Amino acid sequence: MVQSMPDCSPAKWHAAHTTWFFETFLLSGEPWYKPFDPRFRDVFNSYYKQVGEHPFRGDRGTFSHPTLAQVQAFRAHVDSSMERLLSGELTAEQSALIELGLNHEQQHQELILTDIKHAFWSQPLRPAYAPSAASSQSSTEPARFVSFEGGPHDIGHQGPDFSFDNELPRHTVWLQPFALASRLVTNAEYLAFMNDDAYHRPELWLSDGWDTVTRLGWKAPHYWEQSPSGEWTYFTLSGQRAINLHEPVCHVSYYEADAFARWSGARLATEAEWEHAAASQPVEGNFADARRFHPHAASGDAPIRQMFGDVWEWTGSAYLAYPGFRPAAGAVGEYNGKFMCNQFVLRGGSCATPRSHIRATYRNFFPPHARWQFTGVRLAKDER
Repeated sequence: MVQSMPDCSPAKWHAAHTTWFFETFLLSGEPWYKPFDPRFRDVFNSYYKQVGEHPFRGDRGTFSHPTLAQVQAFRAHVDSSMERLLSGELTAEQSALIELGLNHEQQHQELILTDIKHAFWSQPLRPAYAPSAASSQSSTEPARFVSFEGGPHDIGHQGPDFSFDNELPRHTVWLQPFALASRLVTNAEYLAFMNDDAYHRPELWLSDGWDTVTRLGWKAPHYWEQSPSGEWTYFTLSGQRAINLHEPVCHVSYYEADAFARWSGARLATEAEWEHAAASQPVEGNFADARRFHPHAASGDAPIRQMFGDVWEWTGSAYLAYPGFRPAAGAVGEYNGKFMCNQFVLRGGSCATPRSHIRATYRNFFPPHARWQFTGVRLAKDER
């Protein structure tokens, strides 16, 4: 039940909230269903104003009750009721809500990992969550820029498979010719940025980014620590480690990604550029299914690598509605649309994302200062 900062949630709460989703949006409308505890409708509501009241997010770690045993009993009660619902004939609306609920649960499976990492890092003993995975390779080829043609291109989800509403509707965008780096930015490349005194050079930073860096005293990515002798280590889900210079830099904010790109004489890709480039790539990579829970160095000889998995890639695009976007009716319409303010889009998934959850059109979003997620950098350039 540890909550190490307001952006994180206890693992117990994640389990209860994903259960709450099925009870609230699917079971509560069934005449035969009896709620496990009517008070849970408010207790485990995250932010759905049309459902009712909900606690302040930062207070979730104070919920000593319901206990874990009660949450598990709640889960079992809802599971058995869902089995009864699934044994009958479902309406199209019910089927859609079940699919949304399953994808919602996958999002929380990822959040549990990122929140546990922050919680364990916050403990004096720095415990490990998982056994140490095999180390990444010890060398990385220099990044190359892969060119893509400009012109009209379609982005957004299409087809019968699941997507969130913010991936719709599919629409045409105009792209200028551009190039993407063949791999993600590595720890070695980011360390060069740090060693060039970049965290003390205001010309590299957006105004709000500079204010954030100076106010919070940032001098390295989140989870990085420097010993008195100058050696850098970072905290991982398998404990504290020496930094592997060839792995992708991880746990950087949008501000840091943007400053690094400017220092490099490049920029971040727009989300339309990223999606156009990713659409031709297989959805393969280092996902949570591999149970490494840590980004790995680029490998293989494909022209462009690491588009999926390892780290979420910051784009230079604000999180906004696509032309013609309409949120779903009712409370589930609050799922994505109301967050389209003061956030930036990330693409590609990470080493904490379930493999079946990701696709080229998937739009993740976080505020520009966020660093506790597995977030990294891929460079882009204009082609002239």
